[in-house]
Formats: sequence, structure tokens, C-alpha cells
Amino acid sequence: MANNERVPAVLLLEDGTVFHGKSAGKIGTTTGEICFNTGMTGYQEIFTDPSYFGQIMVTTNAHIGNYGAKNADTESASMKISGLVCKNFTNEFSRKVADSSIQDYFEQEAMVAISDIDTRAIVRHIRNKGAMNAIISSEETDVAKLKKQLAKVPSMAGLELASKVSTKEPYFMGEEDAKIKIAVLDLGVKKNILKCLASRGCYLKIYPAKTSFDEVKKWNPDGYFISNGPGDPAPMDYATEFTKKVLEVNKPLFGICLGHQILAQAVDIPTYKMHNGHRGINHPVMNLETGKSEITSQNHGFGVSPDALEKAKDRVQITHVNLNDQTIEGIRIKNKKAFSVQYHPEASPGPHDARYLFDQFIEMIGIEVTAEV
Repeated sequence: MANNERVPAVLLLEDGTVFHGKSAGKIGTTTGEICFNTGMTGYQEIFTDPSYFGQIMVTTNAHIGNYGAKNADTESASMKISGLVCKNFTNEFSRKVADSSIQDYFEQEAMVAISDIDTRAIVRHIRNKGAMNAIISSEETDVAKLKKQLAKVPSMAGLELASKVSTKEPYFMGEEDAKIKIAVLDLGVKKNILKCLASRGCYLKIYPAKTSFDEVKKWNPDGYFISNGPGDPAPMDYATEFTKKVLEVNKPLFGICLGHQILAQAVDIPTYKMHNGHRGINHPVMNLETGKSEITSQNHGFGVSPDALEKAKDRVQITHVNLNDQTIEGIRIKNKKAFSVQYHPEASPGPHDARYLFDQFIEMIGIEVTAEV
């Protein structure tokens, strides 16, 4: 397809709502759970975040592609979204250091998208009706046929996806002679999380999602990190059991996003599917320990049960809450060296408000290091 060629495309939601637009990226058909991100920048980081695996992304910013695509701006080796819905798919870009246009980038990644859509209407619809499955097609515009195809797509609730995006083999990051060794359980980890740990004088070994605790223990790490990732935490017994065993030996443990939910499950706090989730770079979170507010980057469609936490005050301390809706954003396990947050402290959505969490993890490990942060 020529870069400037656009053909009719259709977006069909699970509840029967239809939007008509123009093709962008690869001509084709794609399905997934539709969700929206309110960030003004960072579209490439969103596209490559493994936590978005299985989801069609609606971007609320009017222009996508206006600063092009750059290889260094990715959070993983490839795009992880299922498809894109946007208002303006802007092929002309202004950034001189960009490696390609957005159209070329999407074609290289074989990614289907639809543009010229009223994204404000879609966001209002999802906000009111909740997240649901959807289908995009620029090769089939017969809505009846698309409905049949969409009906076969499984719900995100109950879907285990982390093992699909995790590394297949263990690998290392950082300086081998670093004083601190951290084992990372990769449930869909972002590159910048690993960089934040390595830059603090840590040598990392990143393990596949379903690695046993006994296997990881052989490496004798000083601390454990449970990463972010996609899908429903409820069916992830392998990760929950892994985390329980870390708690039993009481080694320092830090979890982010999906890792936060897994830590909660490890202490018998259930999780639930949110109405439409939190996805953006301007979510205010209150640190209950310091009384300070942090501007955070978020990407999650599941949460930790506040009712269960209220009943478990003797075991679990709530450390952070979302100021928009009071959902739980951080916990600490009492009498254990374990804590987690629901948001992404590595993302730096303008401010570096939450980077201190990595420092707290290092301090918990208790080995002095010299690092450039």
C-alpha cells in the first residue's frame, strides 16, 4: 500500500456500536479488548508496552505520528498492542532524529489501525459502558460478518497472557561484578524498569514467567522483582505461588503493576476487573506515608480489592491511593521485606515523582552501592 493511500475501515464494538473511518498501517483485521490512554505523548512506548498485549488502543491525543518513530523509544522488541484507533494518523513528522514515519513503522510491525474516528465519542462510550472487545477491519466492511468474527474473541477476564510476552530464556542485564543481584520474574517487563534497576548498581537476571522459585533461588539473588504485564492476575497461580515462596524466605521483594496484583494475591487479597481501567500519564496518587502527591503513569485494567485490604490491616498496609477514585495504588506487607505499587515509577511522565521507589528497594536490600541514577 502506498504511504498516502487510505481505504474505508470499520471499528465494531462488542455491544454493536459501529464507527467508520479510514485505514492506517497494515490493511487487515484485528481483535482485542478496546481501551483508551489519555497521554499527550509517548505513543511509541504505549505501542510496545507488553502490558497492552491483547488490547486495541484508543489514543485521546488528536495526532499520532507527528514526531515519527525512533528505535530507542521502545519498551520491548516489538509492538504489543493488537491494533490502534486514532483521530489523525499523521505521517509527516517533525523530529529530525526519528528513524521512520508512523505509517512505515506500522507496516514494518504488520499492525492494523483505523484513523479519522471521533475518539472522544469512543472514550465517552467506554467510560460509561466499560471495557469490551472490539474488531478493526480495513479488508472487510460487512458488519454482520465482523460480528460473527468478534463473537469468537475471549473476554480479558480470566485470560492469562503474561507467559505469552515473557522472555523464553533467562538473560542478564547490568554489570556482572555489581554488588547487588536481583532476580526479575518477567511477566511482560518494560525495558525502562530494568534500566532503572541496573543504573542503581544492580546485576539483573531476568527469568521466564513460569520459572520455579527453586530454580531462581539457585542463583542466590539479594532481592526479587515481580514485573508488570498483561492479562488477568487471577489465573496466574504460578506467579502467585512464586511470590508466596519469596515471602516465606523473607527476601526483599518489589512489584510493579501486575506484580502489585500478584503480591496482593500472595497474601490472600483478591483482585478484580475494573470498569475501564487507568491508562495515562497524569494520574494523581497520594503517598499515605509522606502525605505527598505524585503524578504517575498508569496502565492497568485490574485492581486490588479495597474491602479485603480493610479486613487485612493486621497483615497489609495500604501505602498509596489514587486521588481520582480512591483505588489502591500501593501496599506493604507487614513483618516482611515486600512492597508494591500499581503505577509505573520508571515512566517519568514529565516529573520523576516516583523514582524513589527503586531507591527504597535498594535500601531494603541493605547493600551499599555507588550508582549513577
